[in-house]
Amino acid sequence: MDPQDPFTGVSVFVAAARAGTFTKAAEQLGLTKSAVGKTITRLEDRVGFKLFHRTTRLTRLTSDGEAYLAACMSALDEVTAAQTALSSSSQVLSGRLRIDMPVAFGRRVLLPILVEIVRPHPGISLVLTFTDATSDLLREDVDLAIRFGPLGNSSHLVARHLSTQQRIICASPGYLRERGVPATISAIDHHRCIVGTANGPPQTWVISDGGVEKSYAPPATHQFSDGEAMVDAAVAGIGLVQLPASLLREKIKAGLLEVVLDACSGPGVEVHAVWPHRERLSPRLRYVVDQLVLYAAQGKLD
Repeated sequence: MDPQDPFTGVSVFVAAARAGTFTKAAEQLGLTKSAVGKTITRLEDRVGFKLFHRTTRLTRLTSDGEAYLAACMSALDEVTAAQTALSSSSQVLSGRLRIDMPVAFGRRVLLPILVEIVRPHPGISLVLTFTDATSDLLREDVDLAIRFGPLGNSSHLVARHLSTQQRIICASPGYLRERGVPATISAIDHHRCIVGTANGPPQTWVISDGGVEKSYAPPATHQFSDGEAMVDAAVAGIGLVQLPASLLREKIKAGLLEVVLDACSGPGVEVHAVWPHRERLSPRLRYVVDQLVLYAAQGKLD
């Protein structure tokens, strides 16, 4: 085994992190506890930091170990997705797949990608619904949902991270000429704004104030339950809006919207694929999820 191979020892490390003890990991891997410990030590020497806090009774990850585990899991997910995608290409996949997604992101970003994904498998039938309602993460009649933001209580669901979208505050050039360009977040209090509704897109914005993430309630001059309508309303010049970058990029490039307060628009919003927890996924659902992960890794969902 090549000691310079970046994957050397990774599977043992992931098994130990998941098991919680070297003893349990050794049993699962068919190794001795000593072999697991030596592999972890060699991996720590190679990466240059401690992965575990070790005591006689307890083995737990260090903060560096937690970060490294997340990176390892992400890399392994991509490898698994690639293997599944390649093996699926030789399988005949069929059946109905019901997918729910946000309106604007679904139409502008996901729809053309899903068409590409199912093209090699004409036996797959798509049932697509578009909604910005967030009251239910996953309705009973849906196999897979694409959701923005924190998932909240989702213990009965499985989620795969797809991308992190930059948030952007913007308005039309005409609106900014008429009302002025806000120089600070507090200046937005004197502007007209476009926000979501109770069961739709967010009514509050996420901003960065001196590097600290905060929730900010802008003036709710106009409220929409549809993200695509919010984009169109901003282009029409009736106010400022904050939305994920993928919904605004084309309008900004065309000069129909201008970015303001770029440094204050807060951290990115996470996008997840969500489905019910089951012992076994249907082959068609696993195929579509793994393909979405691959497209996300290529930056096509950003």
